[in-house]
Amino acid sequence: EIHIKEPIEKEVNPHLLPGELLLCEASTVYKYIQEDGSNRGTYGKLVCTNFKISFLDDDSASDDNEPQFKNKIVGENDITLQCVDQIYGVYDEKKKLLTGQLRKYPEKLIIYCKDLRVFNFCLRYTKEEEVKRIVSGIVHHSQTPKLLKRLFLFSYASAAPKNTDGRNQTVMFETLEDWRDELERTKGNVKYKAVTTNEGYRVSEKLPLYFVVPICISEESILKYEGRGIPIWCWSCHNGAALLKMSSFPKEQDDSTSQMQKAFLDGIYKTISKPPYELLKMDDLSSSLPSLQDIQTAYTRFKQLFLIDNSTDFWATDVKWFSLLESTNWLEIIRRVLKKAIEVAECLEIQHTNVLLIEESATDLCCVISSLVQVMMDSYSRTKSGFQSLIQKEWVIGGHGFLDRCNHLHKSEKEEAPVFLLLLNCVWQLVQQYPPAFEFTETYLTVLSDSLYVPIFSTFFFNSQHQRDTNKSGESLKTQGGPFRFLTVWDWSVQFDPKAQAFLNNPLYAEKPKPDKSQRKTARFKHQRQLSLPLTQAKPSTKRGFFREETDHLIKNILGKRIGKFINSSDEPPNSLREFYDSWHSKPVDYHGLLLPRIDGPEIKVWAQRYLRWIPEAQLHGGGTIATAAKILDLMEEVQSLQVKMDEEHSQAASGDVHSVPMLRNSARLSSLFPFALLQRQSVKPALPTSTWKDLEDEDDLVKRDDEFVDLSGDML
Repeated sequence: EIHIKEPIEKEVNPHLLPGELLLCEASTVYKYIQEDGSNRGTYGKLVCTNFKISFLDDDSASDDNEPQFKNKIVGENDITLQCVDQIYGVYDEKKKLLTGQLRKYPEKLIIYCKDLRVFNFCLRYTKEEEVKRIVSGIVHHSQTPKLLKRLFLFSYASAAPKNTDGRNQTVMFETLEDWRDELERTKGNVKYKAVTTNEGYRVSEKLPLYFVVPICISEESILKYEGRGIPIWCWSCHNGAALLKMSSFPKEQDDSTSQMQKAFLDGIYKTISKPPYELLKMDDLSSSLPSLQDIQTAYTRFKQLFLIDNSTDFWATDVKWFSLLESTNWLEIIRRVLKKAIEVAECLEIQHTNVLLIEESATDLCCVISSLVQVMMDSYSRTKSGFQSLIQKEWVIGGHGFLDRCNHLHKSEKEEAPVFLLLLNCVWQLVQQYPPAFEFTETYLTVLSDSLYVPIFSTFFFNSQHQRDTNKSGESLKTQGGPFRFLTVWDWSVQFDPKAQAFLNNPLYAEKPKPDKSQRKTARFKHQRQLSLPLTQAKPSTKRGFFREETDHLIKNILGKRIGKFINSSDEPPNSLREFYDSWHSKPVDYHGLLLPRIDGPEIKVWAQRYLRWIPEAQLHGGGTIATAAKILDLMEEVQSLQVKMDEEHSQAASGDVHSVPMLRNSARLSSLFPFALLQRQSVKPALPTSTWKDLEDEDDLVKRDDEFVDLSGDML
């Protein structure tokens, strides 16, 4: 049975942003709903602009049933060109990757997105000429290399109205004053100074205009090797120990050059390392952490687990979920990065030692570790504005190559690596382990990861401050108003109205330390082990299913070799770090003090909201963290309305300072896919005879079971 809506008769036009141009379109395109093979879907128009690919059906014309968490820029059937990961065409039931010029046009189009959505479009009922135009248009505009100035970012900046820039108290670190304020905030101004040496980018185009170095570093030293070999300040601990980063010299040099550079470095180290008063520990991240290529390979494997075409594919991967998850190595990379951050925190907090992070450019893994350490050690970085200021300082102004690492221009896949996503995954581990310590929610982190691919904000679309500044002038385009005025992603009102923004704020954020309640709270956190790799044998399940066998097998293989990796790979003696880790976890949590992530065994989890939000089979009806959040927001609204009534009775009516929160009645009806996807159908879980499992697994012991069927209900979530 095929359920379809009739082709739309009325004309539906796409909603275009300022500077957005319609490039090509095709009518009578059939969009499949990701279902169980029933081919259900809806007819509509598929369009491609210089900003996005969009599917328009008759629902697009009405404002009924609008989701409460609506993005004002990117709708549920919109895909920005930068968000397109891969495009496949289906020819005679065979999938083929589409790139470049096409000789033959497919009957079906499958678009895989970087935010893990999957779109299936049937083109059988579309006119041949329209198929050619739309398919070649989509492939060309989303997959072929382009010039920086061809990004929609510039079209939008030149056409959009010059509205006010709401930065929500985020420190942008574009001025000398911002750096001096940060030094004062962290009490680092005794030993460190903000310098103007790079004004006009005369030292290096890779360095920001202003940065902070130890007081004893001279301007000549900074200029000598274009900023290489110079310790750049990131943050100061309360005890005076500082976190620094440095870009290393190229390894392949002739002997005389190497000798000169070594002598230069020795001189620099002597000025900042003065035992026993000033100790310095150097950590070369390129040797102690996975390479960018390893990170990219792991993430590419990992995301394949969630790019699900249909129900059959989901259950096929669900059978070997733990094995597939383990083989990607993604969770292990997250564990190693968190462990490295704990090592650095131990040096700063316990040993009172300055830590110098070294990397070739100091703009990739240095950004990850320095940001994580600050989130763990500085409660200001766990507020919304503090976290945003941290991203500005370490990543945007710090010179992380977003353009290359996200491959926004499709210039070179060799440079691509999900470094910023790795940071967000690590921060999410802390957010889900210690929710009251963060002013923002996991929904905030998910939306931030989506914003990587929205080219109306300049935040994630340049490689350096220099590149952004030099491309700000509007000379190449017909602009009358002088330089471009780029938007910053931190102005959340551009994407969400106040009701939706409420989901980004944690209603249970512990604004003031409450030591008497901390101990009780920490004991309540539970772990969803199915989203993490198992460490020890859990209690036997009442249901007998395949996952018990999978877990047993995994424990036998992993227990001996994986768990030992926590400490033994460190250059430091393992005892001091392990003692620091165990000692901290044995005490009550101070949500405004040091936070150490739990990294043993199944504590490292899959970021369920980001990776499972588009998969109906993985939803929890009436469950998940969002159901809890919805109830809390309801109660907050009720309390606020009562407060207003009380104020009115006392003739002290509120003057509009009351922040509105979304009204979410019947939160039990919400699913764990909310707020990104609406409530989906109940998933049909297959119950297959054990003989089928034998064919799939070739496991003799499965056949000897008493049960006739293997029940998969509840295995994934």
